[in-house]
Amino acid sequence: MPRVLLIEDDRAVREGVALALRRQGHEVAPVATGEDGLERVRSFRPDVVVLDLMLPGMSGLDVCSRIRGLDQTLPIVMATARGDDEDIVVGLEAGADDYVVKPVQARVLEARIRAVLRRAGGAPATGGIPKIDTYGDLSVDRAGLAVARGGVPVPLAPSELRLLLTLSAAPGQVFSRQQLLEAVWEHSYHGDARLVDACVRRLRAKLGEPTREPRHIQTVRGFGYRFAAR
Repeated sequence: MPRVLLIEDDRAVREGVALALRRQGHEVAPVATGEDGLERVRSFRPDVVVLDLMLPGMSGLDVCSRIRGLDQTLPIVMATARGDDEDIVVGLEAGADDYVVKPVQARVLEARIRAVLRRAGGAPATGGIPKIDTYGDLSVDRAGLAVARGGVPVPLAPSELRLLLTLSAAPGQVFSRQQLLEAVWEHSYHGDARLVDACVRRLRAKLGEPTREPRHIQTVRGFGYRFAAR
């Protein structure tokens, strides 16, 4: 039974979403504040966090950043009160893996939770590609789902890891944002390219990629991204 930590300050919304998630088979720990949420990350040990962006006191963005400081791999689905571009982008940059817009529809949230849990549980198929690849000082262990740079492990969130695995499985191939949404986030028609762009920026930062001329994850303007195995 997947364990969901729900951080939502509005009591009616919190109780309604918690009830819907329980009916869908989840074990749910609902809390009203960011401070309580951080404590429950440690004690409840959730499989996924559903985090309201607009929290009183400690903001949802701060909570997201703090969770990432505790656990780089814990999936986070952000809930935003409106489809505001800036709010969504900032939340994704803070480390969220996906988002839903309020009022939250139970079936949409359930689909997002299932998707991030699948991403956290395994890598995309890689066919006959060797299980461990090395690109300069970067090594990608496809079997162990681990990445290292210069021999030092690089902790990645599930979406970041799957993005790297997808791109590096076909060096030189250009992937459109829509292709990456379908491969990494499992979104099709309703996919949002901002998920891809924000995740690429986070991944580049963690891999120590130069800002102007990335070594591995390169932008192909007007098309998407490719992995250059230098």
